Amino acid sequence: MQKFFGEEMDAIEVIVLLDVGGLEDKEKFEKHVKKEGFKIVEGEEFVYTAKSSTTTFSTKAYILEVFRKGLQKNKFNDANLIFLLNETPYPTYFYDKTTNDFELAEVEK
Repeated sequence: MQKFFGEEMDAIEVIVLLDVGGLEDKEKFEKHVKKEGFKIVEGEEFVYTAKSSTTTFSTKAYILEVFRKGLQKNKFNDANLIFLLNETPYPTYFYDKTTNDFELAEVEK
């Protein structure tokens, strides 16, 4: 999977918001996501930004993979993830401990 890159003219602006309960080692988690190209938003709890030069589909898959691996390196109670690509919000994902992966949250009608 391609990593996120710096200042590209057609780069996708990424904002990721993670709602995680009972995370054992925040420093270890954030070291992982920073290594994978995300920047911590100062003054915000579990909010990250990045730029991607890949397609929106690849970017979405990369986000889910990076945050899944970061959580798997840690102990936590529960986690929900939402992200925006070029200011377009994507559906909420929740971390399912039975599948050890992010699953799409069901939309309430």
